[in-house]
Amino acid sequence: MTKNPPLPVALVQERNHGTAEANLAVIEERVAEAAGRGARLVLLQELHNGAYFCQHESVDEFDLAEPIPGPSTQRLSALAQRHGVVLVGSLFERRAAGLYHNTAVVFEADGSIAGTYRKMHIPDDPGYHEKFYFTPGDLGFRPIDTSVGRLGLLVCWDQWYPEAARLMALAGAELLLYPTAIGWDPGDDSAEKRRQRDAWILSHRGHAVANGLPVLSCNRVGHEPSPLGAAGIDFWGNSHVLGPQGEFVAEAGGEPEILLAEIDLGRSEHVRRIWPFLRDRRIDAYADLLRRYID
Repeated sequence: MTKNPPLPVALVQERNHGTAEANLAVIEERVAEAAGRGARLVLLQELHNGAYFCQHESVDEFDLAEPIPGPSTQRLSALAQRHGVVLVGSLFERRAAGLYHNTAVVFEADGSIAGTYRKMHIPDDPGYHEKFYFTPGDLGFRPIDTSVGRLGLLVCWDQWYPEAARLMALAGAELLLYPTAIGWDPGDDSAEKRRQRDAWILSHRGHAVANGLPVLSCNRVGHEPSPLGAAGIDFWGNSHVLGPQGEFVAEAGGEPEILLAEIDLGRSEHVRRIWPFLRDRRIDAYADLLRRYID
């Protein structure tokens, strides 16, 4: 196999700084630092422009949404071009009046928009009232071609669905990327917190192993109070970069951090030769996967 140089990547794990302007200003600093340290691909966390507003249901929060292209894409585009990096952002998209999406945007190193992905799986759980705000995506599971490779971009709740990762892999993705916003209730005991975080990490490791692909997951950090007066969410960070056998290449802690790593894209070819899961799939026997439940 031809040996390709490793791909330097950076995950910007951050807390909310109060306003979109403040958050974007910090992002500009972090991306500049990441690029200065050699990164060619930079991944930001889910809904990085502000607080995780889905802790409650309020029509006023829709004022945060913006079109794509729009003001934030213009700013992120200029940032990608300035530093010559492929940049992955995550925005609250206003598609039309009453139609909104949780949308990830990929900017090529020249500042152009390489593609978008609209979050497909939308949760509705205590503290995560996303169905009130987001329409499920309609762009499918299609990788986005960039100068650093074919990016299989998924968002947060998508991370619990092996079907999403598999479909990205079957469509030729070379990397799986997950901007995310996940944390625990401060009232949970330490054992429950550990179980939740371990399950989250294990889900990503499973996607890496089952598909023979590197996985990048970028989470937010910090406590964000609930507008309803509840305990809020402690976002646990722990952003990570995994290799195609689920091995940790790099892992962050629970504080703001630029997580740097180098990915050997050629390892996926090697791993898939010794673990040929795609070869052995019984596609003739999977029709029931299209059913909600097998009664």
